[in-house]
Amino acid sequence: MKIQFADLKAQYEFYKSEINSAIQEVLDSSQFIMGQQVQELEKNLSEFTGSNAITCANGTDALMIALYASGIGPGDEVITTPFTFIATAEMIAIVGAKPVFVDINESDFNIDSTKIEEVITSKTKAIIPVSLYGQTSDMDLIDEIASRHGLKVIEDAAQSFGATYNEKKSCNLSDLATTSFFPAKPLGCYGDGGAIFTKDAELAEKIKCLRNHGQIKRYYHKYIGVNSRLDTLQAAVLNVKLKYYEKEIAMRQKVAERYTFLLKEKVTTPVVKPDRTSVWAQYTIRVKNRDTVQKKLQEQGIPTAIHYPRPLHLQEAFAFCGGKMGDFPIAEKISAEVLSIPMSSFLSEMEQNYIVEHLTGEFCHTLC
Repeated sequence: MKIQFADLKAQYEFYKSEINSAIQEVLDSSQFIMGQQVQELEKNLSEFTGSNAITCANGTDALMIALYASGIGPGDEVITTPFTFIATAEMIAIVGAKPVFVDINESDFNIDSTKIEEVITSKTKAIIPVSLYGQTSDMDLIDEIASRHGLKVIEDAAQSFGATYNEKKSCNLSDLATTSFFPAKPLGCYGDGGAIFTKDAELAEKIKCLRNHGQIKRYYHKYIGVNSRLDTLQAAVLNVKLKYYEKEIAMRQKVAERYTFLLKEKVTTPVVKPDRTSVWAQYTIRVKNRDTVQKKLQEQGIPTAIHYPRPLHLQEAFAFCGGKMGDFPIAEKISAEVLSIPMSSFLSEMEQNYIVEHLTGEFCHTLC
């Protein structure tokens, strides 16, 4: 059996006629940059989250623009997690600020909010919690800490669009939020795409300018900005997929629940805290002898991924932060054990059974 890690083809087949029609509409209009579908998508995303949405070219740019919009630059510090994709800390460094890392919770792999306050200094300007694998961090506590110290909170929701925290949507939990529409995300387009969210209408207008060369109108530039506009074709695809997204989240939840039921006695399965939901950007287990497990699954046509094999404080790119082994022991421990297995709204029970069989049966001895 050959299984897809994230079955984008099956999803496309499900919505094929609508997506093709939406793409053709853009081709017929020839409005490939900032066409009407972009404005429609921003309206739809705003209604979905309850927060003003401004689209951009990708999730990495979204982080950079959010930092620029917050006035963060050289000499500033931004607190974040060492256990995430590089883009989060990379964009902190790109704007000239310094990433300050805080260890993670062992249960949900998100930033340990109880350790944030001890690293706040006079240079700290913001906190970027990452909503890893599909669920948010402890946003109420993080927002409260930030409010007490006069800091911005930027939720990196690249993996959690559609998740909830205390019945509020991810991307509507803090001053600012960003997300990614990379194809493999729970809500993905057919190329790169991203969005920034804020409840502050004035800040939203600034972000709209920043993503388009700082323009307030054509050829009139109020800010030093960037070129980060979402393609109209990508907006058209997302408008179709967003209509069915709540249903797909429910389907992903069903797949995740079945995984947990079948695997919980054999491996360490993901934990979702009771006051939040996950959109299951990844279904990530913890195993010993990970390389052996991964190789044997690959031999059976089961793809896996490691999100993420080396924490950011140990990456050469962040040597200037002075990190060393032992600084964040939980992140270091988790990075050596995590293994993401196939997850999709369209993963069949037969495929799940095949995956579980090879994790809990033949290979059980490698997991102990």
